[in-house]
Amino acid sequence: MKLAQFKTKASEEARLGVLTGGVIVDITDIAATTKDFIAKGAAAIHAAKNASAKTAYAPDAVEYLPAVTPGKVIAIGRNYYDHAIEGGSEPPSSPLIFTKFTNSVNAHNAKVTLHSISEKIDFEAELAVVIGKRASKVKEEEALDYVFGYACLNDVSARDLQFADGQWVRGKGLDGFCPIGPFVVTKDEVADPQALKIEGILNGETMQSSNTDKMIFKVAYLIHYITQAITLEPGDVIATGTPEGVGVFRTPPVLLKDGDVFDVVIENVGTLHNSFVKEQ
Repeated sequence: MKLAQFKTKASEEARLGVLTGGVIVDITDIAATTKDFIAKGAAAIHAAKNASAKTAYAPDAVEYLPAVTPGKVIAIGRNYYDHAIEGGSEPPSSPLIFTKFTNSVNAHNAKVTLHSISEKIDFEAELAVVIGKRASKVKEEEALDYVFGYACLNDVSARDLQFADGQWVRGKGLDGFCPIGPFVVTKDEVADPQALKIEGILNGETMQSSNTDKMIFKVAYLIHYITQAITLEPGDVIATGTPEGVGVFRTPPVLLKDGDVFDVVIENVGTLHNSFVKEQ
């Protein structure tokens, strides 16, 4: 099942839909938001599978909202061996955790502002994990039971701020710097989160191409590790890290500029598309 939060041309009211037969079927009468849908559990899933298609929209005829509105985004740094190496770092011995605040959450097809405070803004294609139930001190072998689904995410990063600050919160947390979507794909449609091709494509050119099997710390371990210290709530997101090929470590560097478009493409999950515009 693929869930989308969206608006229509006729209304500013946020809607929830499920992609069925090539159209987005409005299921707002079942649940108003993705988090509401998660909270309603199996009853919502059953109702959505049997929802009438009398109110449906073409996927390109809606304005997408963030696929989920998380209470928090927990992000993981240097979680692919080759990405750590390309940046001149040793692969970490334990997950490197930082956060992206809710002000950074953005949508599929949204224009992401290249804030003037930074001159080195970069892309990072990532698999997002959406939590399905309250998770505290979870055992690794039970961790995937706490997953609701998966989504594409771009961990947009202001590298000059990130590297200057000595920690990553400001450089990673600028307004709009966490596009996620277009859909949350329920976990039953993703047989193995560690067997997904992942790509980052800038202006039609593939910059990142890897597979989630190359994560240093797998999804189950990340949930286990995080929840020993931080309780995850339904709808929270884990950004699982980016593979090699980011712009700042290329020779010469390839950084985002006005008019660029970037796609995060993940097998069985979807394609997240964003354009980038200079701050006015």
